[in-house]
Amino acid sequence: MQIPVIVQTGGLLALSNIFMTVAWYGHLKNLASKPWWIAAIVSWSIALFEYLLQVPANRIGYTEFSLAQLKIMQEVITLSVFVPFAMIYMHQPFKLDYVWAALCLLGAVFFIFRT
Repeated sequence: MQIPVIVQTGGLLALSNIFMTVAWYGHLKNLASKPWWIAAIVSWSIALFEYLLQVPANRIGYTEFSLAQLKIMQEVITLSVFVPFAMIYMHQPFKLDYVWAALCLLGAVFFIFRT
């Protein structure tokens, strides 16, 4: 049984995005007292795992999706990962702006994926 390309691509992109979000923003909480270069090295180390998932995700996805479709898929996943990360891990309040951003992305999905 073959796993559909959309599931493979979306799953790998979601996992890669978790690593990306932690690499980009986790140091703001965990390494705030350390020099920036230590945060950079730690972030780069985490980002390696993001790339190990993101590259195959895009290669698999590109067999059925256009480059623009892959990019918009990534942006939707990014917001879907970032909002819970910001609220749960970074203790940021929910903002209505997240809803407006999601609605804008839904418009992007519509235009990029319409046939």
